[in-house]
Amino acid sequence: MQNLITVATQVGVLFALMGVGALCRRFRLVDEAAIKGIVNILILVVTPCLIVDVFQRPFAPEMMQGFAWAAFVAFAAHAALVLAARAFAFGDGMSRPVLRLSMVFSNAGFMGIPLEQAILGAEGVFYGVVYVVMFNVFFWSWGLREMGGHGKGVSSIRPMILNPGTIGVAAGLPLFLLSKTLPEVVRTPVSLLADLNTPLAMLVIGFYLAGADFRRVARTPAAYLAAFVRLVAYPVAMIALLHMFRTRLPREMMIALVIAASAPVAALVSMFAAKFGRDVDLSVGLVSGTTLISIITMPPVIALAMELL
Repeated sequence: MQNLITVATQVGVLFALMGVGALCRRFRLVDEAAIKGIVNILILVVTPCLIVDVFQRPFAPEMMQGFAWAAFVAFAAHAALVLAARAFAFGDGMSRPVLRLSMVFSNAGFMGIPLEQAILGAEGVFYGVVYVVMFNVFFWSWGLREMGGHGKGVSSIRPMILNPGTIGVAAGLPLFLLSKTLPEVVRTPVSLLADLNTPLAMLVIGFYLAGADFRRVARTPAAYLAAFVRLVAYPVAMIALLHMFRTRLPREMMIALVIAASAPVAALVSMFAAKFGRDVDLSVGLVSGTTLISIITMPPVIALAMELL
């Protein structure tokens, strides 16, 4: 019960920040163009800085081992979800890619990392960014191909290699391995930019929640399955899997992965749906709907992980 209260409190803090974003939309303090600019800053600037910042620590062999295990588990989990999505997510050419990506990709960066920071501290974020990196690898490869079809340039390997997550790891991991710290004049701005992840991300999500229309989701039965897989089936399956290896793996790593896995549908799904002309209303409804429902599902799922792992 204590774990449940702790997690519910932290989830409540995030939703309070989302409420500020909703008020910003209600009173027209920001518009759609401004929010898109903030999203670009979050993805292209804040995410790499966040990853570099968590690597600013002395090298520890046990943490490197945990990092490798987290990468393996996150890769295997995404691969399994891709197979499940291809097997169970059906629809027309407009809705099918949205449903498949909604099953596979969680809001691990915007919602997962703030919770990992609040519940587990810096060590939790250290492992949490591994999930974000794997998210980026799969999103910018399979996700891009699935959403964009087989158009020119969609199958390029470049986005899979050069994306904010992998760039952040490429810059930060050598510093960790060599126990090197950035000069203060660089480290402080990087740290300050990293700290923007939670408030800015929650403001963006709240802004979009305030304008969401759930009618398209209500008319799509397959959306309920996608939401169930994303919020319940997948994170519970991950808990069951990790429970079998709990004596061999770092506890903080396992809980961080469950937090990332239990997050709602990634906001990038809506952005890609708009970019490639897919079912935008369905994507927005799934992102917004699962975000609202996650205030109910995330606390017990994460509390269960804290109890069993």
